[in-house]
Amino acid sequence: MISNQILQSTIDGLKSISRVDFCLTDTEGKVLCTTFPEADDYSAKAAEFVDSAADSQVLKGCQFFKVFDEYQLEYVLIAKGDMDDTYMVGKLASFQLQNLLVAYKERFDKDNFIKNLLLDNLLLVDIYNRAKKLHINVEARRVVYLVETNRDKDGNDLDKVRGLFGGKTKDFVTAVDEKNIIVVKELAEDEGYEELNKTAEVILSAFRPEQASEVRIAYGTVINEIKEVSRSYKEARMALDVGKIFFEERNIIAYSTLGIGRLIYQLPIPLCKMFIKEIFDGKSPDEFDEEALMTINKFFENNLNVSETSRQLYIHRNTLVYRLDKLQKTTGLDLRVFEDAITFRIALMVVKYMKYMETMDY
Repeated sequence: MISNQILQSTIDGLKSISRVDFCLTDTEGKVLCTTFPEADDYSAKAAEFVDSAADSQVLKGCQFFKVFDEYQLEYVLIAKGDMDDTYMVGKLASFQLQNLLVAYKERFDKDNFIKNLLLDNLLLVDIYNRAKKLHINVEARRVVYLVETNRDKDGNDLDKVRGLFGGKTKDFVTAVDEKNIIVVKELAEDEGYEELNKTAEVILSAFRPEQASEVRIAYGTVINEIKEVSRSYKEARMALDVGKIFFEERNIIAYSTLGIGRLIYQLPIPLCKMFIKEIFDGKSPDEFDEEALMTINKFFENNLNVSETSRQLYIHRNTLVYRLDKLQKTTGLDLRVFEDAITFRIALMVVKYMKYMETMDY
C-alpha cells in the first residue's frame, strides 16, 4: 500500500535522528528499503523471524521487529546493533511505521469512499454508515471541482493539486480517470461563488504558465449534505463539457453560469437536426462565408447596434445594412429584429453543440 519511496524516506529520517541504521523487508525477507549496503545478508534471517512466535528478537548482531497492520504482519524491521538503546530506537521506529500504515489505510479508505460517492456506487444507508466510520461530517457545505489536465505529459499533476489541499483534512483530492482530478472542498458558512472562483484560480496557478493554457477547471453548485456530492460532481462535469463548446476562451467555468448552453447541451441530436432544417431549410449557419460570420458575431457582440457594429468593422453603415439584407434573403431571418436574432443565435449554438458531439463519437 505504501510505496517503497515513502518507506525509504521514513527510515532515512529515523536514521538521521537516531544514528541507527535500518532495513525493512517484506514477509518473505525481500529488502524493500535500507540505510546500509549489506542489508541483503539479513534476508534469510528476516524470513525465519517471520515464522517465529516472538515480536522482537536479536539475530546476527541486529534487532529484528515485526510491524503489523492491525493483526496482519506487514513488514520486518531490522535495526543494526544489539544494544539496549538500539532496541528502544527499534521499538520506536516500528511503532512509527505501524502508525504510518494506519494513516495510509485511513487515507485509502477515504479515497475509495469518495470515489464511490462521486460515481453513485453507494446506497444511502451505506453513505451515512461509512461516513460516520471514517469521521467525515455528513452535513457540511461542500462543492466539487473538476480539473482536466494533460496528465499524459506530466504525471505529477495530482500531487500538485493535493499539495494545495493536503494539510486540510476536510478536503478530498482524488481521480477517477487519467485526465481528470477531482477536489471535494468543504466550505465555510460565509464562502460563496466569488470565493469558489478564487479557489479555482489558485488551483490554476499551481500549473506552469505553458501548461495552464491546457488546464480547464469546472465546478458545480454548493451542496449541504454528503449524499449530494455526486450531484455537484455531475454539474461540474457538465460545466466542463459545455464550457468547451460555448466558452472556449475560459479556463474556469461554473455550472451556475452556463445559461442557455446548459439547455442546448441536454437536447437530443435528432431534435437539433430537425431545428436546423426547419430554420435554415437544410443549410447550416456555419456554411456562411467568413465575412458573413464575422459580421454576425460582431453584430451580436454589440447587442444588435448597427452604428457601433459598422464602426468596429470599419465599414459604412449602409454596407452593414446591405450585408444584413443579404443574410435575410438567404435565411429569412432579419437580425435587426430581436426574435429573429435570438433564433439565429440559438441556431449557431446548436450547430456548435452538434459538431462537438460528432467529435465525441470518434
